[in-house]
Amino acid sequence: MSDNQIYALAGAEIHPVEGKALKKGVLVWQGGKITALGGVGRTEIPKGAEVIDGAGLVVTPGLIDAHTHIGILEEIHEFEGDDVNETGDTAVTPEMRAIDGINPYDPGFADALSGGVTTVMVAPGSANVIGGSVCVVKTAGPDLEEMLVDPEAGVKAAFGENPKRVYIEQKKLPTTRMGIASLLRQALVDAGDYEQKKSKAAEEGDVQERSLGLELLGRLLRREIPLRAHAHRADDISTAIRIAGEFDLRIVIEHATEAEKLIPLLQREHIPVVIGPSFANRAKVELEQIGWRSVKPLVDAGILVALTTDHSVTPVQYLSLCAAMTVRYGLTWDQALETVTINPARILGLDHRLGSLVVGKDADFAIYDGDPFHYRSRCVASYVDGRRVWEAQ
Repeated sequence: MSDNQIYALAGAEIHPVEGKALKKGVLVWQGGKITALGGVGRTEIPKGAEVIDGAGLVVTPGLIDAHTHIGILEEIHEFEGDDVNETGDTAVTPEMRAIDGINPYDPGFADALSGGVTTVMVAPGSANVIGGSVCVVKTAGPDLEEMLVDPEAGVKAAFGENPKRVYIEQKKLPTTRMGIASLLRQALVDAGDYEQKKSKAAEEGDVQERSLGLELLGRLLRREIPLRAHAHRADDISTAIRIAGEFDLRIVIEHATEAEKLIPLLQREHIPVVIGPSFANRAKVELEQIGWRSVKPLVDAGILVALTTDHSVTPVQYLSLCAAMTVRYGLTWDQALETVTINPARILGLDHRLGSLVVGKDADFAIYDGDPFHYRSRCVASYVDGRRVWEAQ
């Protein structure tokens, strides 16, 4: 598609998320951005526009999965495609960057588009206390640089069973929850010291030896990016929030299996949660309360909630079915759509570009042949930056 060409989708049922649904709407875009949205008969289609007939179709913003390992942990490859955890000498590896482990040709990206998922956060795994930086990418593009939205969108930290399991086998720290907390605190203290020394060296005209990991944690201490804290159990969530408070960090709780137990704390601290993967079994003790039942109480309490497939734990194309399950457990249809569109966009700090169909935002949207949350419906086309990048055969 040419950047100068104008496109219009007319006659579809459109759910903008921020704004009322349109039974028969018109969506216009050019140069990768939405330029107009409104009802048929009330919204002018510009002359020269290429018009797509949307009769009988349903349109939503492109879905957003706020926590995946797509491209960095490939499903059909074991050693060859497993680049998610760098384990060995230390459980603290902030210098690692998820962006460097992603294979943009992983079939998971096409799977995402087949389910209407147009943006994902990709994170290192949870073997280490600090796994490195997370990134945000679109799920289509000629190469990874074109797909990239934010190369350094947060710092992955892990609490609970996973770091314990990995390092107790190596007979190294951490082997307890106390050890996990101590390593994270010390890394943050080291980063603070590093920032002070760097500032002093700059004032005195000296050259300081650089540390890529401490520089990333410096961004965390300056609140430029959040701590993305893998925590299932309520006690681990509490520890993550306690440490964030001690160092004045922004924090997002990932997985949040027992977050319902901490609603007053999450409310008081205004902490968002990313829940899932709930299409999974109780593979370990901290998943005892796995499911969708906690989503409604959290949403009702005013907590910002997004869903995750944790791809490839649950295949990313089933993100819409995860949202559908929250309706079964009490959310309204519109609230469920928010958990996979505008809410993850807000958590990722990208709601100015993504998560809703609003003039000026990226033309990322999905087209379905029925209710996106119905098991019989399928995504018939996905658009990223105004380009049709996937179409059902």
